Amino acid sequence: MRASCARLRRIAAIDLVHAIAAMMNPRRGSILIAALACFAGTAQAKLDIHHWQAESGARVYFVESRSIPVIDICVEFRAGSAYDPAGKSGLARLTHTLLRAGSARIGEAELGRRFADVGAEIGQNFDRDRAAATLRTLSSSRERNGAVEAFVELLSAPIFPETAFAREKARLSAHVKEAETRPDQLAERHLWALMYPGHAYGASPTGESVSAIAYADVQRFYRSHYRASRAVVTIVGDLSREDAAALAVRLTARLAAPTDLAFSGTEAAEPPEPVSAASGGVLKLAHPAGQSHVLLGLPVLVRGDPDFFPLYVGNYVLGGGGFVSRLYREVREKRGFAYSVHSYFRPLQQRGPFLLGLQTKKDQAGKALAIAKQVFEEFVANGPTEAELNAAKNGLASGFPLRMDSNRKILQEVALVGFYGLPLNWLEEFAANVRRVTLPEVKSAYARRIELSRVATVIVGAPEE
Repeated sequence: MRASCARLRRIAAIDLVHAIAAMMNPRRGSILIAALACFAGTAQAKLDIHHWQAESGARVYFVESRSIPVIDICVEFRAGSAYDPAGKSGLARLTHTLLRAGSARIGEAELGRRFADVGAEIGQNFDRDRAAATLRTLSSSRERNGAVEAFVELLSAPIFPETAFAREKARLSAHVKEAETRPDQLAERHLWALMYPGHAYGASPTGESVSAIAYADVQRFYRSHYRASRAVVTIVGDLSREDAAALAVRLTARLAAPTDLAFSGTEAAEPPEPVSAASGGVLKLAHPAGQSHVLLGLPVLVRGDPDFFPLYVGNYVLGGGGFVSRLYREVREKRGFAYSVHSYFRPLQQRGPFLLGLQTKKDQAGKALAIAKQVFEEFVANGPTEAELNAAKNGLASGFPLRMDSNRKILQEVALVGFYGLPLNWLEEFAANVRRVTLPEVKSAYARRIELSRVATVIVGAPEE
């Protein structure tokens, strides 16, 4: 462990010393500028994504990157909260959390020690569609083999100890109770329920749903969802295409296969159902907090939707561009009605939402909401100006390389491409697609896709009327 940590410290120290020396020595200033220019060029260079299907049935995406002696891995499953059984919201998250509780061969504490001994980092990501486990390890043979061996145990042989089940279930229950007291989380939970009535996307864990989860439910959910044919493996880092193929096999070979499921009687999980047309509505909830949390939303986009780029670029003008957005200028800058105001699209496997949110003093909530809606509705009706659109395209296209300036960020972006089956050149062509957006395309997309009468609104901490 000391050797691994020392190696990482040496790499970081060398990079830091070089950067500081260049900045402090005027004679080396040109070297720093040249290095930054080279880095920017690298960030915008062609991203060579290799893709294949492993013998296990898992889909694999690989990017070779030799800049540092590190390998980043993400293994994702279609096992997000949208796959929770009716009445047992929270099961998917609980199962995902318990993956780290050890296997029959390696206990929970020993599993953590093995990762630490080789200087590896593990992580977990979870949302409505996806459940992911991540690993970052040195590429040297000893460290990589030790980290991958422990990671495979975590993925393919979890034992779900009953003591860990009871502990994590209690922790989830406490988190749910806390969420019901926090105005930001209350607003989000109720907005999703309004946007997706009767749909899996609209469900959130409750005290009752968590209490209904039995130990056998976790085992059943794992067998049904964490199998090779539902896995997407993304690998970025210091190894060859051949080594990546062998690594993908190693990561998924022990996951359940369809024949195993048929033998065990476990049914395959179905994807989330298509989203019905939203009905809108307004919900006001009292809360003792000193400010109001206001959220508006509407189901709009699936991943890979043809209207993504016109809507995405247009939203930069509306509320995604921070200080230069219309919402910020009208709601906060001119009138001081909000501490924060924003809007964004969140595409999902089924139609994900457009979201607009702000926080403000209770006595200003009505006025702040009225101005935000006015700006929103005017934008939907008329779109941006040509000057606003050009500024948005320049800002988004120029800033895109920052989303790809490290292996870890590349892993996140490539994993998204892999999970949702986007074209392999999606990232390479992203900035060009942004720049291709025209004013008529933006106006048409907002007019067709944003039905103002179906927008849901939630106000938590609403002022007394």
